[in-house]
Order: sequence, then C-alpha cells, then structure tokens
Amino acid sequence: QVQLVESGGGLVQAGGSLRLSCAASGSILSMNVMGWYRQAPGKQRELVAFITNSDTTNYVDSVKGRFTISRDNAKNTVYLQMNSLKPEDTAVYYCNLKNVRVGATYEYWGQGTQVTVSS
Repeated sequence: QVQLVESGGGLVQAGGSLRLSCAASGSILSMNVMGWYRQAPGKQRELVAFITNSDTTNYVDSVKGRFTISRDNAKNTVYLQMNSLKPEDTAVYYCNLKNVRVGATYEYWGQGTQVTVSS
C-alpha cells in the first residue's frame, strides 16, 4: 500500500504563486510516476503534470511555462510550483502515484487540496 499526503493549497490572488507538496510513504517501487491532477466544480478530473522516476516531465498545455513539477526521491516527495496563477486554475488538486511493474500498474491517490485563485 501507498499513502499520499498533500499540503500547500490555499487562497491566492490572480498572478500569485503557490507550492503544493505530496509526501508518499509505503511500498513505492523503483519504477514509478508521480503527478498532479485537478478537478474543478462540474468538470472532469484532468492531468496537470507528471514526473517519472527518471525525471521525465510532462504538462497539460494550459499550465506550460507557469507550473513546474519536481521530486525529491530521498524524501519520496513531489512538488508542484504554481506561478502566475489564474482564476481558471481554481480546483481541488490531487496527488497521484503509479507504481509500474512489467504488465501491471498500481495507482494511488491523495485526499486532495483546494486551490482557489481570486480575480
């Protein structure tokens, strides 16, 4: 089992910054992908960014150039630095970890943290 604990959400004005953190514990495989998803009211959950155990990253187009995902493998922690925040970034942000084995992927979710950007 894997436990994910998020922190760092809150209320910020448009143009401001926030940094989300997600600490993972438990059975984390050497091959894994950690990422952040978000879900706004009335919308589907969407992938924001992910980073692999080899530090390959990917971002949804709407956050490119504004958000940066990083990880500290020694602490099993993933971060999401969010700059130039916009009201449309308002959502509950969820941490996600995928343990990857040959032929199988095991997925885990955090409890979510609210990010609210006021205009």
